[in-house]
Amino acid sequence: MSILKLVDVRKTYGDHVAVNDVSFEMPRGCVFGLLGPNGAGKTSLIRIITTITRADQGQVFLDGEPLNNLHPTQIGYMPEERGLYKKMRVGEHLLYLAQLKGMTLHEAKQQSKYWFEKFDIVDWWEKRIEELSKGMQQKIQFIATVIHQPKLLILDEPFSGLDPINTRLIKNEIDELHHKGVSIIFSTHRMEQVEEVCEHIVLINQGQNVLEGTVVDVKNQFKENIFEVNFEGALPDNIENYGKLVLQKGNTIRIKLENVDSNIFLKHLLDNEVTIHSFNEILPSLNEIFIKQVNEPHLVST
Repeated sequence: MSILKLVDVRKTYGDHVAVNDVSFEMPRGCVFGLLGPNGAGKTSLIRIITTITRADQGQVFLDGEPLNNLHPTQIGYMPEERGLYKKMRVGEHLLYLAQLKGMTLHEAKQQSKYWFEKFDIVDWWEKRIEELSKGMQQKIQFIATVIHQPKLLILDEPFSGLDPINTRLIKNEIDELHHKGVSIIFSTHRMEQVEEVCEHIVLINQGQNVLEGTVVDVKNQFKENIFEVNFEGALPDNIENYGKLVLQKGNTIRIKLENVDSNIFLKHLLDNEVTIHSFNEILPSLNEIFIKQVNEPHLVST
């Protein structure tokens, strides 16, 4: 069963259609990339999933149940625009937010203690939020997002403003939560981060989902039959009969094969006594696919 399922979800603001009949399913326990350019409808979708707003049409299911007012206690949401009360002390702030998510005071204290020790920030308890650096506030925001042990975690640009050390810290925590079975929606503009952490993606553009699938399947869908060969020896004179050279640098070439199987091309090189050190298909990056789908809408298939 999917942890999250959207069926023909629609949301309008006046004459503007922010979400236009979006449907997708998120497999349980995966890291799921919610992608799209600015203004695509991602934030509107997240607000619907977290029950901040309601869809005008369509259905949302969390863990097989129609979305209801009890579900926010099972969801952790870290928005891109962080929301901490700067005058509050760190400890009381976390206890307050945890209790809003349905935890008892005793449970909130236990989980706060666990995370403060885990992040080695025990001495922050009495500090006011405004005394903390942006990176330190990010850690507190992350704890506030996960403290109630949600089954669905929504992270919107979670590494924004973090230095490399704290980025690695939060990334490790996300990995650990994933391995514990938490389902995670990861929303970012950084495609290299998506490739690193996500298993499935959905691409939203102009309020519609235009691309969906596993990262591997999506990249294979857009491959262009380009191969990189690292070799020694002299390339045969008729190499361009097999395809178009798109790169030649020293003992490395990239060739876009045309109407020929890669095994046949490899055999041709070997038959011509070319020593092959590596022979790899080059798949497009998610960044290339993202740009292509967003900028060339005639290629979009729903």
